[in-house]
Amino acid sequence: MTEAIEKNRGDNRSEFEDDASAVEALVQAKNRVTNELKKRIIGQEEVIELLLTSLFAKGHCIFIGVPGLAKTLLINSLAEVLQLNFNRIQFTPDLMPSDITGTDVLEADQATGARSFRFIQGPIFSNVLLADEINRTPPKTQAALLQAMQEREVTASGKTYPLAPPFLVMATQNPVEQEGTYPLPEAQLDRFMFSVHIQYPDYEDEVEIVRRTTSAHQETLNAVLSPEEILAFQELVLRVPVSDHALKYAVRLVQSSRPNQGDGLPYIEEYVGWGAGPRASQTLILGAKARAVLDGRFAVSIDDIKAIAHNVLRHRLVLNFHAEAERIHSGQVVDELLRLVPENEA
Repeated sequence: MTEAIEKNRGDNRSEFEDDASAVEALVQAKNRVTNELKKRIIGQEEVIELLLTSLFAKGHCIFIGVPGLAKTLLINSLAEVLQLNFNRIQFTPDLMPSDITGTDVLEADQATGARSFRFIQGPIFSNVLLADEINRTPPKTQAALLQAMQEREVTASGKTYPLAPPFLVMATQNPVEQEGTYPLPEAQLDRFMFSVHIQYPDYEDEVEIVRRTTSAHQETLNAVLSPEEILAFQELVLRVPVSDHALKYAVRLVQSSRPNQGDGLPYIEEYVGWGAGPRASQTLILGAKARAVLDGRFAVSIDDIKAIAHNVLRHRLVLNFHAEAERIHSGQVVDELLRLVPENEA
């Protein structure tokens, strides 16, 4: 398996004649995937778009919403449509790190009696890992995901095992019923490309949800993309050009979120304890690249960066006690950043 992984990592060249035809193929693939997901997911167009953006930008997502909003169904359906290996971990207070990464077991050779350890892979060895209710397990267990999310590999018993690409962690979190939960450390939140807040469906969508889910007929999803095609499209996203104008705007936006740095904004100085780090700047550009190419465009615009700014920044900001006292939330801070940070350098 390791040889196959290394081959995939080293040879993800697209089969298309040029990038223009590859972009056209990606747009068509996106539309097919979206149509398949809509067989089971009613509404939630923006959520689906963010999910696909993170997929082709090689990013992880955390989905935040009350129970019953199809968070788990969406991720499960995506893995089915994309022919990806899928594992789900239900995070609980008694979950141990080895329950995620795997463990060594002692085996005896019946012929010789010799004993040796063999590593049994945990559920993290998949293409799509659903970390369900991730905040219900202690930080010690949450930290088992850190290396996998950043380096796409797992170290156990002194040996490092690569994860087969593509590898994505899709986590869910319930914003209510917080007793018995453990806040995610900032270092782990920073590894999620997007924080996606799922809202209640509107009246018409909820009527359709009830109609479909209470009938005997269940939709069957058709496979659209193979892992090899996904890897080729991920490489295509990296080749999307970004102007210095757009890149510098993304960096200014992130740097302006940090208090006591440069020409600090008074609003940020008053309400923000810690701003976003350099990974946020990288994520803004990667996400904007994926958004542009999924829309059939060959270059990143300022609007692409603004469109994903909330999903990239709000979980990376640590607000201070002044913000808590005045009930200021991170979304409002991002709104102010988008309003105050100029698109052009002064």
